[in-house]
Amino acid sequence: MTAPSHLQAALSDLLGDARLVAETLPDTDLKLWLIDADNMDRAFSPEETRRILEEPPYWSFCWASGLAMARFLAEHPQWVEGKRVLDFGAGSGVAGIAAAKAGAMEVVACDLDPVALAACQANAELNDVQLGYSTDFFAETDRFDLILVADVLYDRANLPLLDQFLTRGSQALVADSRVRDFQHPLYRRLGILEALTLPDLAEPWEFRRVSLYHAAR
Repeated sequence: MTAPSHLQAALSDLLGDARLVAETLPDTDLKLWLIDADNMDRAFSPEETRRILEEPPYWSFCWASGLAMARFLAEHPQWVEGKRVLDFGAGSGVAGIAAAKAGAMEVVACDLDPVALAACQANAELNDVQLGYSTDFFAETDRFDLILVADVLYDRANLPLLDQFLTRGSQALVADSRVRDFQHPLYRRLGILEALTLPDLAEPWEFRRVSLYHAAR
């Protein structure tokens, strides 16, 4: 199976020898176009490092929080079944695709990066589901039953968004492995799930423990 040419070209611009491969995610029936693990098992040149930092190809990874969210929705489809769902900061689209597979009536993948949305579309096709696409969360109307948020709080500057999710959806489900002092009056922790980033970045064990938080207005 050959990766979509536009996505491969975007990745090659950053890492000339990097290749996208279709990988089945562990303990799921989902597949994603991910950067080949062999490409990560080498030293990067200073120029490659600069490019990665300036324009990280985050859409070519399945981050631990996204994998945990996808597994949770597969095991608990009642969270999304028959509902309108928005996947905020969608990246690869894994959470939104899982929602669609679990029976959501509508799923919109929302990401600022048009390349990420192209990855979402390619991954949706890989999993035989249909998504809608948006580059501007705040341009969306308040019509969603659930906002999915996976691996967005890695930057603490994004914490104020916790208040904004409920302006576009009646509920929010947040998966995060980075914020250790998570405190918000509207969000309660549902539990802790274990997952890893793919390809495996050999992250510390603490980042493989994903907390799931829920808020409703």
